[in-house]
Amino acid sequence: MVEDSKYLQTLIKNVLDNSESKTWELAVTEWEISDVEEDENLEESCICGKEHLRYLFTIKNKLNGNTLYPIGSSCIKKFERDDLKYEVDVKEQLFKLLHAVEENQFLQLSSEYFSRKLLLYLYKIGAFKPTKWNKNDPKNDYQFMLNMFNKRKRSENQDKKVTAIILDSIKPFLQKELAGKVKK
Repeated sequence: MVEDSKYLQTLIKNVLDNSESKTWELAVTEWEISDVEEDENLEESCICGKEHLRYLFTIKNKLNGNTLYPIGSSCIKKFERDDLKYEVDVKEQLFKLLHAVEENQFLQLSSEYFSRKLLLYLYKIGAFKPTKWNKNDPKNDYQFMLNMFNKRKRSENQDKKVTAIILDSIKPFLQKELAGKVKK
């Protein structure tokens, strides 16, 4: 436990030193996630001192432009902000989904690879593209995927459409969006 408090003290000091506010409660409101990478070799250390990070986040101060890198997901969660926790969760899920895509795994619309949060995030960042099949409105594909995610049993045609959306929209989007973000 002493080790954990040392990491927390180092995190707090780094955040406060790079913030405009001089209290932790206010300083944490100044930061947003600006980037994330994955280190498959776990060679990086967090700004708090913890070693062997997989997900290397960059956070940027909205008030003064300062950046902190690399910071781990568990430290970002110590900011106790729901918006940051949500973003950490979906960004980690994006990498897991990318690996499944790269390994040519058969991707099913299941909780193994997807979540309601992830589907919404994919929609918000433009992963669903306008096509004649969705009447040129990506929201139709998002809504369909969400409906199918919530459904216990799907028809064969529904499963085919889910697979088509994954292969034609989500897969290429992930490959483009996360290109160069995985350190091997």
